[in-house]
Amino acid sequence: MTPNRDEVIRVTPSAAAQIRKSAEQGDMRDWPLRIAVQRMEDESFHYMMGFDAAVHEDDLSFTSGDVSLIVSSEMLRLLKDMTLDYVELEEGRFHFIFLNPNDPAWVPPAETQ
Repeated sequence: MTPNRDEVIRVTPSAAAQIRKSAEQGDMRDWPLRIAVQRMEDESFHYMMGFDAAVHEDDLSFTSGDVSLIVSSEMLRLLKDMTLDYVELEEGRFHFIFLNPNDPAWVPPAETQ
């Protein structure tokens, strides 16, 4: 099933490039990336992602940044409008970050001038 356009998770070009690189290195080029979230006891969000060839009946699939994504329909409300980015947090150290306005710890990124 494909969600409406306004329900898509956005993947930045930087994140898409790293995802494609990881898929090639792991020989998983044709596998979609599953994104999941777990709400912890303190209401914080714990994010998970990985390549997954098993698509389940309740999964939603779509494409963002030339990356095929799958999300459980049950998790979509927690991930809706999220952006997945890949950024340099410290010199030479890159990380995936989840910019999710549904996350209780969400702080919008500062505007750069």
